[in-house]
Amino acid sequence: MTHTLNGIWEEYLRPMIFRPRRLQVAALCLRQTDAGPKVLLITSRDSGRWIIPKGWPMTGKTCAEAALQEAWEEAGVTNSQIDDTPMGSYNYDKRRDNGAVEPVTVLIYRVSVTDLADDFPEVDQRKRRWFTPLKAATLVAEPELQAVLRAL
Repeated sequence: MTHTLNGIWEEYLRPMIFRPRRLQVAALCLRQTDAGPKVLLITSRDSGRWIIPKGWPMTGKTCAEAALQEAWEEAGVTNSQIDDTPMGSYNYDKRRDNGAVEPVTVLIYRVSVTDLADDFPEVDQRKRRWFTPLKAATLVAEPELQAVLRAL
């Protein structure tokens, strides 16, 4: 238990406290098929590039719950199970509407998906599609997220 807490401190909490990065949470949505695991990617609203569902932490929700909420709003994920411990993280620079760049660390939570809704809050703003982890790694822009996907 102490080893696990120390690992979480060193890998996630300490870097967030001691560097000027904002925190986001993300849902790495997976489903098992006969051909192996598939990863759900969605398009971003602004550029249309492939990403995983992510957003800011939410008051009254754990980080895992907030990631699951983003998976619902952005991709229509329903009937799923989420791990409470992050499976990894990645860093990226979020470009704001005013052109400013904000450094962000994203905690990634694994979500086992059993169903997707046809109607969800951002259905008209995004595309969603299942990919093999290796194909998904070639589609996302962030090198650290690519590495997480390749390791699946």
